[in-house]
Amino acid sequence: MISTQTTYMGLKLKSPVIVSSSGLTSSVDNMALYEAAGAGAVVIKSIFEEQICGEVSAAVAAEDYPEAADYLNSYISNNDLEKHLDIVRTAKKRLGIPVIASINAKSGGGWLSYASRMAEAGADALELNIFYMPQSVSESAAVIERRYLDTAAEVIASTGLPVAVKIPNRFTNPLNIAQELYNRGAKAVVMFNRMWEPDIDINTMTIGSTDILSDRTEMRTLLRWIAMTAGAVDAIDLAASTGIDGGDALVKVLLSGASAACVCSAIYKGGDKVIAGMLETLRGWMERNNYTEIGQFKGRMAHKPTDEDSLYERAQFMKYFSSYR
Repeated sequence: MISTQTTYMGLKLKSPVIVSSSGLTSSVDNMALYEAAGAGAVVIKSIFEEQICGEVSAAVAAEDYPEAADYLNSYISNNDLEKHLDIVRTAKKRLGIPVIASINAKSGGGWLSYASRMAEAGADALELNIFYMPQSVSESAAVIERRYLDTAAEVIASTGLPVAVKIPNRFTNPLNIAQELYNRGAKAVVMFNRMWEPDIDINTMTIGSTDILSDRTEMRTLLRWIAMTAGAVDAIDLAASTGIDGGDALVKVLLSGASAACVCSAIYKGGDKVIAGMLETLRGWMERNNYTEIGQFKGRMAHKPTDEDSLYERAQFMKYFSSYR
């Protein structure tokens, strides 16, 4: 009997497919469909402190009475947060799979307040969607990295929920970041956060956005760092995120050492049936290779520190592609 069960952040998942935080998970009806299709967990759409602050600023700017500012600030902030908490509560009542709350804040108070309220609403775990954009030449990489670690440490210390930290792929040494997050109590690292990326229209001379959906090419960086991190920091769970568009991609990230795969763009493109298709491919592959549990092959292709000439460590083309035409 083949089992697709896995463990992530101490949570028992019926499958390694997690539906990522996005518009897909802003509806409990949608999340119920993903559970029926085989998803092991859902990450509810992030609550963005910056977006709420923007709504408050716009409302205050349109108001002629300064004394109304405090009221508008409190009303809009609490109303938006309460709507988000209602989704968490309803999802917990309707779903039988873990419900993970996602937070994207910009202030220390925001991170702690949101984390506390999500825990009270019944979330099974938290995912911290952290990104600090470098904006000053005087701010060193070490200072920016410390902000990530300090933010995570404060939230972890303030809640009894397991915490995953979703990081960007631009750190000089993701292995060290994963180790330091583990040292601070994080249960998992999600690799990687997919950012809004700018593009320039040369005809209109305006700045716009590139395609917001990921594709398979984005797995190239993902596989390297999942495998390297799994080999170096085996005590922390890893979730692969971005570019996972099918069952073979799911198998690859599990082989590289991930405990779960966060899926978003593939569902936008193909609907909830994509989840069932991924799991069917996974089960077929496991059957052909005589595996009955994910633990029997998870991390089999992870980087091993004893590897003398690991392809995961290779960054230059010369040795393997010098004769390519």
